[in-house]
Amino acid sequence: MVKLIVIGFGNVGQSLATILRLRSSWFRREYGLDMKVVAVVDRGGAAIARYGLDLSQVLEAKRHRGSVSAVKHWGKPHFSALEALEEVGGDIVIETSSTSLESGEPGLSHIKSALALKKHVVTTNKGSLALSLPYLIDLACRNEVQLRFSGAVGGGMPVLDFAKDILYGEKIESIRGVLNGTTNYVLWSMAEKNIELQEAVSEAQALGYTEKNVLYDLEGFDTACKLVILANWVMNRKATLKDVEIRGIRGVSLQDVLNAEKEGFAIRLIGSISRRMAVHPERITLRDPLCVGSALNAVAFDCAYSGQHVLIGQGAGGRETAASVIRDIVHISRECGLSDDVV
Repeated sequence: MVKLIVIGFGNVGQSLATILRLRSSWFRREYGLDMKVVAVVDRGGAAIARYGLDLSQVLEAKRHRGSVSAVKHWGKPHFSALEALEEVGGDIVIETSSTSLESGEPGLSHIKSALALKKHVVTTNKGSLALSLPYLIDLACRNEVQLRFSGAVGGGMPVLDFAKDILYGEKIESIRGVLNGTTNYVLWSMAEKNIELQEAVSEAQALGYTEKNVLYDLEGFDTACKLVILANWVMNRKATLKDVEIRGIRGVSLQDVLNAEKEGFAIRLIGSISRRMAVHPERITLRDPLCVGSALNAVAFDCAYSGQHVLIGQGAGGRETAASVIRDIVHISRECGLSDDVV
């Protein structure tokens, strides 16, 4: 049995719980994985069960009573994530708490504590990674556990795995992409529906595409965090947010979008890594592979030997990001011998 501790139970955490609840028998059959969530922690407290929680009850408590701590018998009001990490036996910690780009907290403390306790970690916390990725990788290595974060870049797209594993042996010379599904939806919606930026933002919020602090998306910080993660993980740079030139989309008007369209262009928020790292709105041709619609992401890798490779997929949404989390869980379970042999 693979015991999971879930810290943060917002859109991604609830989507993960829903997938695990509905497809547990399929994971056992296909991957030999008997995954049990033994603890879930949110701001109101925790729900803990040594042999696995009933995820239907956990989801019900969250949706109708505001906190997982309201689960009958298993709820622990005001129980913190750090207490859960210390007291609950678990194999893999899933850290999906909200992001602070200023401090990386509280996620950074959760990740550091879990790694120090020799628990594997899967996280979607971009702020913590952008601020401390080299340190966290070193901490995981020293404690002989794995740290994975596929869902932090590209939502459901396997961007990091593709760049690190599929392009193994290649020299990636530059990376360029639409890395934020929220801003892509906003810019696309402005053009498609002839609406102002704020109305498009409200639509994106209603669809669950935005960060808790939507300014992280609109001002380009979310994209910048993803560039820092890519630069460190894929291109072996010691980059921080201070190395990224950042300009978001708040200054883009409906007239700007319509004028670009008349001339055969679209405006997209582009993040790029070459000799420098930058995030800013750009006019790109409608035939450009990065000219994707809705909340899609698109990432182009320019390689020394095999040319350009482009990945396109869903870049925002709880279910899509939860799919990346599950991919990381499967990877860790296989690499570390946590799964049973598939019959």
